[in-house]
Amino acid sequence: MKLILKDNVAGLGFKDDVVEVKDGYGRNYLIPRGLAVVATKDALKQHAEVLRQRAHKLEAIKAKAQEKADQLKEKKLNIPMKVSESGTVYGGVNAALIAELLGKEGVEVDRKIIEIKAPVKVVGEYVAHVYLHKDITVEVPFVVVDEDAPAVVEVIEEVVVAEAPEAPAEEEPKAE
Repeated sequence: MKLILKDNVAGLGFKDDVVEVKDGYGRNYLIPRGLAVVATKDALKQHAEVLRQRAHKLEAIKAKAQEKADQLKEKKLNIPMKVSESGTVYGGVNAALIAELLGKEGVEVDRKIIEIKAPVKVVGEYVAHVYLHKDITVEVPFVVVDEDAPAVVEVIEEVVVAEAPEAPAEEEPKAE
């Protein structure tokens, strides 16, 4: 029996695939559960037309996703956070914060398509994965820094430069 799948079926195929199955499996399981329809001549024509129309829409969606991916490839976020004395971050960096910062940079991204693989608990460099399309994923690097650190670093550098002792001149060995 030839069927057109209306949904993904594990071990059989993906949505919109035309598959060949045993009659009992098709009539007693796939069709009653709405997972497939019989692939009659008319159903196949209609299916081909739907795929053709959908392909045009999917190309437009993929093109938009690629534009956004090109914008995101150039971004590197700097996230100032409050940090404890032991170096752990108060609160945390999550997908919503990344989406908000990308929005401020001019690229609107839904927080639901952003994934941060490891929890952000300390200062350092991390990567967020943005899934724009099933074929397009972009890695957006971000750096979590102590929001008080830049001022402290500048003061320390000034003190070190001001108080650095001059290196003693090397003495030449005396010949006797």
